[in-house]
Amino acid sequence: MATVTYDKATRIYPGAEKPAVDQLDITIEDGEFLVLVGPSGCGKSTSLRMLAGLEDVDAGAIRIGDRDVTNLPPKDRDIAMVFQNYALYPHMTVADNMGFALKIAGVPKAEIRQKVEDAARILDLTEYLGRKPKALSGGQRQRVAMGRAIVREPQVFLMDEPLSNLDAKLRVQTRTQIAGLQRRLGITTVYVTHDQVEAMTMGDRVAVLKDGLLQQVDSPRNMYDRPANLFVAGFIGSPAMNLVEVPIADGGVKFGNSVVPVSREALSAAADRGDRTVTVGVRPEHFDVVGQSGDASPALTKDEAAGLAVTVNVVEELGADGYVYGTAEVGGERKDLVVRVNGRNVPEKGSTLRVVPRPGELHVFSTSSGERLSD
Repeated sequence: MATVTYDKATRIYPGAEKPAVDQLDITIEDGEFLVLVGPSGCGKSTSLRMLAGLEDVDAGAIRIGDRDVTNLPPKDRDIAMVFQNYALYPHMTVADNMGFALKIAGVPKAEIRQKVEDAARILDLTEYLGRKPKALSGGQRQRVAMGRAIVREPQVFLMDEPLSNLDAKLRVQTRTQIAGLQRRLGITTVYVTHDQVEAMTMGDRVAVLKDGLLQQVDSPRNMYDRPANLFVAGFIGSPAMNLVEVPIADGGVKFGNSVVPVSREALSAAADRGDRTVTVGVRPEHFDVVGQSGDASPALTKDEAAGLAVTVNVVEELGADGYVYGTAEVGGERKDLVVRVNGRNVPEKGSTLRVVPRPGELHVFSTSSGERLSD
């Protein structure tokens, strides 16, 4: 096994004005599962292909363990790659597909058979070893592609959106299998996905990229609780964090009819920048519902009057929870908001919820730079 180091690795495609990957600096520990995530075109697949040797590194370096592999061909890097489209040989059986790389390397037949059988047992493929890929489901084919990587016993696994061709239920099942398998084998793994739910549920750490630049690398929990900037805050979380620009008030920020306290550090940081407003982030589960009414609204209590009025447009009922997608007037503008509610007591479409963000759960960002200001 080995560590993987991106040392200010940069890739600029010919004719492009900006780098596809711009000075990527990450150290991946031995046995770690790191997920590269971001929107299309952010540089995550290019980063993976640079590590695999399928893309040139125009500046910086890449190391696997103590070896500088920046200019080594793919076959000399001791990596195994799992692709989105399985890349299986249709005329070969499952066993032949899994053992093909070992056969090319001149490994004795008995040893190949033993390694293939061991991998098939791990992946629950033993009864399919004599079949050809066309006789398998998508999930089974992806497990064969995993098996082909496992039998090589590489230092590093590279996975490029391996679940995107599977249906939703199978994707959940297979991501659990991949994560469990990686922990059992202890092989350093770099995994690329555009699906942030996949990233948050599989990775020991998650690296978020945007426009070729690394935005944040952290554990899933820390990234959810302390996003480094507005982009990460809006990208990580499902449903996404509510981000609203609000004026600074005495001791906090003005949110609807109430002033919600925020940390002094955030307020002084904003004052140092000369900002009169900040962007506040509130997760859907961090709103408290203080009132609910239909079209004919009764007189408001003190708590309800302090809340922000959210008009309910759509309700997603998920059983235990429900998500209200609504609009509210904040700072003189109509804003879309998402609020989590009790799944047993969901409001009617067209009704009004009055909500207040929990003071200790606010995220405060500079509106101008996007940087996090709160602790």
